[in-house]
Amino acid sequence: MSDHATIIPLDNVDPALIEELLDRAFEPERHKRTAYKVREGQDWLPALSFAALDANEMLAGTIQCWPVALTDPEGRAHPMIMVGPVAVLPDKQNMGFGRALMAASMAGIDSRAPLPQVMVGDPEYYGRFWGFTNEWTGGWDLPGPFDRRRLLVRCENPAVLPERGTLGPWAR
Repeated sequence: MSDHATIIPLDNVDPALIEELLDRAFEPERHKRTAYKVREGQDWLPALSFAALDANEMLAGTIQCWPVALTDPEGRAHPMIMVGPVAVLPDKQNMGFGRALMAASMAGIDSRAPLPQVMVGDPEYYGRFWGFTNEWTGGWDLPGPFDRRRLLVRCENPAVLPERGTLGPWAR
C-alpha cells in the first residue's frame, strides 16, 4: 500500500460515495445477499467502521461493523459484532487497503470486554491474519443461503459461544 494512504472514520465519508464503492466492489444486487438480512435494520458501528483513502485522497475502500446477535434455541440473544463488508475498489485490490481496514477495525475492539466478532469470509485469509475460524459455527444458521465453511467467528473465550443459534439483527 502507498505510504500516502490514510485510514479515516467512515462517518467522515459521504454515504452516497460509500454506496457507490460497495456497488463497484461487489455488485448493485448485493442487497439481496444473506449478510444484509443478518444486519437488517441496524446502523453500522461508527467506532469500528473506517474508510481507506489512496495517495490522491480518493476513496479506495471501506469496512463496516454491525451489531448482531446469535439467538440460541431457548430464545436468548448473544450479542456479537458482524465484520463486513470489507470492500475495496477493483482497481485498488491487492494493494493492502483491505488488510489496513481490517487492522484498524480489529484494533478498535476493547480487549477488556470484547464481543465475539462474526463474518462471512475466506477462512484461510481471515484466520491467518486475525484469528477468525469456523470451528465453533457449525451449528449456527443465517436467515438465508450461505456457505457454512465461510461463516467465521473470532472470540477471546470460545466457551461463551452457543453451539446452536440463528444470527440476526441485535434487537436491543
